[in-house]
Amino acid sequence: MRILGIDYGDARTGLALTDPLNITVQGLETIYNNGSDKVILKKIDEILEKYEIDTIVIGKPLNMNGTESERTEITKKFIHKLKCKYNKLKIETIDERLTTVAAHKTMNFLDINKNKKKNIVDTISAIYILETYLNKIKN
Repeated sequence: MRILGIDYGDARTGLALTDPLNITVQGLETIYNNGSDKVILKKIDEILEKYEIDTIVIGKPLNMNGTESERTEITKKFIHKLKCKYNKLKIETIDERLTTVAAHKTMNFLDINKNKKKNIVDTISAIYILETYLNKIKN
């Protein structure tokens, strides 16, 4: 069974997926949802049809001091939708602080074109969210 990682955002949402043995993580895509959770849920439906997934991990955006923000509340509402719609799946959250920063550092290291960064930063962030979760459950 695989694990789906989500970097949830208002305009864009990044998706990543483990291999069947939950050893490696690969980026799937960035969804341009423009504030519509329906677009994201439809894409998740398609992914669930294609892959055997038993867990969804979504990044929980916290302030640097660990407190919750307005963004956290918006994400919690989306998590509630996930739990209602996919009630047979395990839905987990993971602290996503600095995943976007790490994604930008990775893209800078790889010298990715500035114009392409916006299209992949959320997918790379979803990879980091999922890798963080895998490291957590392995330890």
